[in-house]
Amino acid sequence: MPANYARFLIGRQRTVAGNRQLGLVLAFVAGALNAGGFLAVQTYTSHLTGIVSALADNLALGHLGLVVDGMVAVLAFLCGAICCALMVNYARRRAMSSEYALPLLLEAALILCFGLLGARLSHFEGLLVPFTVVLLCFIMGLQNAMVTKLSNAVIRTTHMTGIVTDLGIELGKLIYWNRNPDPALHVRADRERLLVLGGLFYCFLCGGITGAFGFNYLGYAFTVPIAILLAIVAIIPTLDDLRRNQ
Repeated sequence: MPANYARFLIGRQRTVAGNRQLGLVLAFVAGALNAGGFLAVQTYTSHLTGIVSALADNLALGHLGLVVDGMVAVLAFLCGAICCALMVNYARRRAMSSEYALPLLLEAALILCFGLLGARLSHFEGLLVPFTVVLLCFIMGLQNAMVTKLSNAVIRTTHMTGIVTDLGIELGKLIYWNRNPDPALHVRADRERLLVLGGLFYCFLCGGITGAFGFNYLGYAFTVPIAILLAIVAIIPTLDDLRRNQ
């Protein structure tokens, strides 16, 4: 990957185009990990809606062990977001080029950890499930917080509920029949936003398909190219900081 393009994607100076293109990459990654993680432990980890709902159900049914599992998953997601905030604010106060690259490098390392250790723990279900759920929830919390901070909460990549809702709103505007002759009162869709929302949904879906097939045929090894992709994106701003401090 050309160095200048890596800086454009994940560098400290943000642009709308850079945010959108990085969002597409990370939506693909989230979809792949969510689908692959489900095949590994039968739990979706990229969003907390289902986990929190299951926690409430299990509490009502008296399944206290599952309630604890749900609480740990929520806490792991929360800790991932906290970790991202700490890393970004630390780098921001020191004007580091790797302000957003550091969380991405950590995510790449954790994904590689998931792939390497998951293969070893696959024979021990009692260890595999909690390890996988906690690690993937932490990763998704980390990624979601990082994209939220760099885009000022404009772009989300780990869950599609808001994306599909916004997509529906814009499509509703697009097909609205403007009968009023006054152009000032016409309802107009934001076509550029439509493309971005559609792109995020498409990349998440493609990532999910890739992750499902990848895990099905390659097992945990499917995580290696994903980790390498993120590391390549994030390494240039980090090297810039290392050169500056020499």
